[in-house]
Amino acid sequence: MREPHTPTPPIGSRPRRVLVLGATGTIGQATVRALVRRSHEVVCFVRPRAGVGGTLTADRVADLLGGASLRFGDVTDPQSLARDGFKGERFDALVSCLASRTGAPMDAWAIDHEANMHALTAARQVGVEHMVLLSAMCVQKPLLAFQQAKLAFEKALIDSGLTYSIVRPTAYFKSLSGQLDRLRRGKPYLLIGDGTITACKPISDNDLGDYLADCLDDESRHDRVLPIGGPGAAITPRQQGEHLFKLLGQKPKFSQVPVRMLDAIVWGLGTLGRVSPRLAEKAELARIGRYYATESMLVLNPETGRYDAAATPSTGTETLFDFYAQLVAGDASADRGDHAVF
Repeated sequence: MREPHTPTPPIGSRPRRVLVLGATGTIGQATVRALVRRSHEVVCFVRPRAGVGGTLTADRVADLLGGASLRFGDVTDPQSLARDGFKGERFDALVSCLASRTGAPMDAWAIDHEANMHALTAARQVGVEHMVLLSAMCVQKPLLAFQQAKLAFEKALIDSGLTYSIVRPTAYFKSLSGQLDRLRRGKPYLLIGDGTITACKPISDNDLGDYLADCLDDESRHDRVLPIGGPGAAITPRQQGEHLFKLLGQKPKFSQVPVRMLDAIVWGLGTLGRVSPRLAEKAELARIGRYYATESMLVLNPETGRYDAAATPSTGTETLFDFYAQLVAGDASADRGDHAVF
């Protein structure tokens, strides 16, 4: 079975009182565990029925967030945030792992921007001095609604006067693990183009949780926008598929989907979406899919307009290929929820 992730907290870590938003997501859970290990007093503000589809009960959330106190309410309601979350009490720091589930425009502006804005206002009223924000690497090239919402809040946080740490991670393990079951059924690994047009430095939930937690003590991460990837070299989708086939003992078999096919889908849904709100939302989801299929999750060099693996910082010890080995062995699972693509 997989060994527990228990790295040593940094020397000189000072206990703080921290409110965490978005704690029930997999990255939020990892961040709470990291904060608790560092002896911070952690309070998590969560929905009464959390998780995908509201499947997590209060008792289950308490199990997942052991060592933290729970408060229940609605993060989209500024009155609930102040009354049920902060309760007028003093907190040293606010950590937000909030993220819209689908990235659709209405959801994105409600969560990635407005909910964080409400939290920022409430935090300032109770004397919070530092906010750690989980953002995303892809906001470097903001073509989508959720990226624009995230960037709008990043600017508000920078302008707020609080100490800030804005963390922009690369791709997550869970978002790159959707094709294992396909391969087990003998199906080919799906590639966009030849599978080499994008690359990323995947980061585990645990390593990202540690990085977010250490932003409180590491002054070099204060008042900074922090792109971050996992350990090792950048990996292309083709390399991901080749490694899965190797772990399964299968001969590699790929199926290539042309980018122009994605363009046709986006165009078709976009056209129909002019008369159907439901199809308009599907069109945005298709645009999100195309974006991730054609843009690398690496630092973008503003001078060249190219993604730069060497300029993308790395952290942690867990690699995507280690995680794949655990998946194949049955020692790990990929809880992708709304991140599922295949």
